Amino acid sequence: TGLEAGLKTSYSADTLHALTTRDPKVHFVWLMGADNLAQIHLWRRWEEIFQTLPVAIFDRGGASQNPLHSRAALRFAAARRDEADARGLALMPPPAWIFMHTRRASFSSTALRLSAPPESLHSLEQGRQLNMG
Repeated sequence: TGLEAGLKTSYSADTLHALTTRDPKVHFVWLMGADNLAQIHLWRRWEEIFQTLPVAIFDRGGASQNPLHSRAALRFAAARRDEADARGLALMPPPAWIFMHTRRASFSSTALRLSAPPESLHSLEQGRQLNMG
C-alpha cells in the first residue's frame, strides 16, 4: 500500500513497528477477520503482531476451520480478553486480543476495496497520511 511504501516496509510486523515508533502516543489496534486468525501463523513474524498491538478479531464466514482452535488462538490463549471489554482494548498492554462475535458477512475486505470507487480509496489514504503526520 501507499502507507507501506512511505514507511519502506514489506511485512505487517515491520509496518506495525514503524507506526508505533513513529506515533508512540497513538493506541493502535490490529483488526482482522477470523479467517486470518486461522492462517496468520503462516505470516512472517506473526507473533510480533500480537506482541506489538492489541488485536480485535471479527467473526466472519468462510473460515474452513474453527479459528478459535487455530495455532495463533492457542498460542495466545492466555492473552484473550472478554468481548465485553472491547471498549478498553486499545489501552490493554499486548498481548491482548478479543474475538468479536458479529453478524457474518460473506464478502471479503479485498472484494470491498475492489468495489469501492477509486476516489474514495484515495481520500482514505490522504486521511491516513494527514492523521499520521
